[in-house]
Amino acid sequence: MRIALAQMTSSRDVAENLAQCRDFAARAHHNGAKWILFPENAPYLGHDVEKPSIAEGDEGPMVGAFRAIAADFDMWVTLGSYPEAIEGQTKTYNTLLQIDPNGEIKAKYRKIHLFDVDVEGGITFRETDGVVPGTDIVTATVPVDAHSTVVGLSVCYDLRFPELYREHVKRGAEVLVAPSAFTLQTGRDHWHPLLRARAIENQCWMLAPAQVGHHFGKRWSYGHSAVYDPWGQLVACASDREQLLFADIDIELVHDVRRRMPCQDHRRI
Repeated sequence: MRIALAQMTSSRDVAENLAQCRDFAARAHHNGAKWILFPENAPYLGHDVEKPSIAEGDEGPMVGAFRAIAADFDMWVTLGSYPEAIEGQTKTYNTLLQIDPNGEIKAKYRKIHLFDVDVEGGITFRETDGVVPGTDIVTATVPVDAHSTVVGLSVCYDLRFPELYREHVKRGAEVLVAPSAFTLQTGRDHWHPLLRARAIENQCWMLAPAQVGHHFGKRWSYGHSAVYDPWGQLVACASDREQLLFADIDIELVHDVRRRMPCQDHRRI
């Protein structure tokens, strides 16, 4: 299956972000992609405490725009995340949606691990100021080359918690997705090592669309959207600008790697 990863510099302008997502999808469709993955916070990237003001449910216009993209271009769509409203709360979930080519939501994952971190340069992130953590580990099913493929869902900071991905594999995952908005400061040192480690230790394809560049104030994202194969080889990598990244993924490679090195069968704990 040919896939496309959208690397974006999302802003607070929802309409502008959605227009760019649709443009990326049109280009991906034109180039033969059957699955497009958008980064974390694709439709809106502002301070986490601002998210409740624009949060919505599954039937809202932000989500509707991605459902329309899927249906109009006959593609699977991973909405890396959007601010999901929580009834009776002043905070949101940071929610990933997996959408089928009919525009139907097939899976919903609410980010479990939230980014409350002090990074280089005296910059502080407190995702919990505006976001509630999810509790459920979620997989989806996507037909990759007629193979019914289990996909493990995660978002950004989840990458630092390998036990999440081990549980995905226990549930049959052969592909892992990690839409992200990794900070410039952490991304420079940790982005690729984490992605490669998750691919190698789980013998899965790792698909990671990312935010890039300057969003507001001191908020910069690292970019370098990437695809790693189940042997841990870097198959495709974006640069430090907005772009559409293409790759061809073959699930048979997962089976081949696991046959040659049956790590899952050798596990003692």
